[in-house]
Amino acid sequence: MYGEPALPPDFVSLPYVNAAAPKTGRIVLGNTGGFDSLNPFVFKGTKPWQLPFLTHETLMGRSLDEPFTLYGLLAESIEVPDNRKWIEFKLRDDARFADGTPLTVKDVIWSFKTLGTKGHPKYHGLWNQIETIEETKPGHVRMTFNTDNRELVMLVGLRPILKAAQWDGKDFANAALNDIPVGSGPYSVTDFEAGRFVQLTRNPDYWGKDVPFVQGTHNFDAIRIDFYGDGDVLREGFKAGQISAVREFNAETWARSYDFPRAQSGDVVKTEIPHQKPSGMTGFVMNTRKAPFDDWRVREAMIQAFNFEYINDTFTGGAQPRITSYFSNSALAMKPGKADADVTKLLAPFSGSMPPDAISGYTLPASDGSLRNRKGLRRAMKLLAQAGYTVDGGMMRDASGTPLRFSILLPKGSTENAGIADIYIGALKRLGIEVTIETVDDAQFVERTGSFAFDMTHFRRALSLSPGNEQRFYWGSAAASQDGSRNLMGVQSPAIDAMIDSMLAAPDQQQFNAAVRALDRSLMAGRYVIPFWSFTTGRIAHMREMKRPDVIPAYGDGPSYMPHVWWWQP
Repeated sequence: MYGEPALPPDFVSLPYVNAAAPKTGRIVLGNTGGFDSLNPFVFKGTKPWQLPFLTHETLMGRSLDEPFTLYGLLAESIEVPDNRKWIEFKLRDDARFADGTPLTVKDVIWSFKTLGTKGHPKYHGLWNQIETIEETKPGHVRMTFNTDNRELVMLVGLRPILKAAQWDGKDFANAALNDIPVGSGPYSVTDFEAGRFVQLTRNPDYWGKDVPFVQGTHNFDAIRIDFYGDGDVLREGFKAGQISAVREFNAETWARSYDFPRAQSGDVVKTEIPHQKPSGMTGFVMNTRKAPFDDWRVREAMIQAFNFEYINDTFTGGAQPRITSYFSNSALAMKPGKADADVTKLLAPFSGSMPPDAISGYTLPASDGSLRNRKGLRRAMKLLAQAGYTVDGGMMRDASGTPLRFSILLPKGSTENAGIADIYIGALKRLGIEVTIETVDDAQFVERTGSFAFDMTHFRRALSLSPGNEQRFYWGSAAASQDGSRNLMGVQSPAIDAMIDSMLAAPDQQQFNAAVRALDRSLMAGRYVIPFWSFTTGRIAHMREMKRPDVIPAYGDGPSYMPHVWWWQP
């Protein structure tokens, strides 16, 4: 995207892998909830989230050490002009699907068109920006774009490629559970029981075993994913040796709860992995499509009433810092105080329509750490009064006398989030606001959030060091009314749309950074999410036989790191 790739054209493996890692061993991972689909590329159903990372491949692959660099995977070579109006890929002659059939240009064209029209909505935006896709000569596929968007040449390299012939006469968007998409990746689904487990087996005849990009990766012979009712039951399964590895997101739990016998004996190892990823955003998101959260003053009141310091101390021992921006922990994060000249120039045309503090600087409130949080509740009460609410009969009511009440939607098994909500509800009750927790199963949670049928819900949005077109799907105005989009808050902001446009058109790193910081300010000033704490260090507890390379990449705690570059060593 900017500058040159770090690795030479003749590199033999990525710098953070063990190219000589043994190919052996079997591990078991755990998920909470269940699944009713094994097609991870459509909107319908609940799927094991790991599948696309293990079973399917893309034309190019992302280096975990270089946010803006891709290397050839299914594609042997790539041609692109300076203006980036088109890109042409030459497929590797020996690329094969898991069933041994050749992967062809026909499969590439079918995959782009089908995902772009019948797949999950997250794929549609890219397809709408492709003017033509065609085979220019045997083994070569060219895509020409209808917009000036510098990132498109990167995005098309990261679309999964599926087998077209598998879907002849079948409904891709409504496939049955046993219609498992065939991919070219190193693993295939070889067994499953609906809602209980999925078995993935490494293909001994995997076509890409000699491709430099994949050397030292996908080293386990088998990966099984077991499903548990909630996180507590999953953790007990790990303690008993039924699961090989778990990620721990709570610093206090990490410090205090890993003293069980298998950990004391050394059979379980605790590994901390620092990373350079942005924090992303984790918290309770408010649906601005309807009252009361269509008013920024009400949203700010909700943030003021959230006693972060007390809640953080209760759940993490105060060990994890609060998320202060969508790109915290990275160079892309907005800087405290007034925006600098580059960011101000981008935001100034929208100063009249943006919520307060976008340019001057928005800061999250801080309490004294006590349970009562009187200062925060007083500020919340004042903001609600400005928004037209008054207390009558012990209830907060709007001008028409309607009580202020809403629900917090959570999936079953979300123990920690339910505990956070309980403390929060206690504070809101003191303001005269009636709040209930609505708990549903995983399938209902996906359906409800996908159709935006909620007031407030738990929200987690991971972000990268190379944000791009996906930002439209996360908070672009068009996505606010698109079922299945990630714009859960329903934000429709000309300023945010313009910042995304500026980011995508940035000709150099400096202007790109300014646009992302301006986007960050717009999102934070919008008060769409009540932020929780950040995860600046990855924590993985695992069986001692599971090993990892000494070199840790920038994205050292992502889904493409473990189990991808780990291996089994008895």
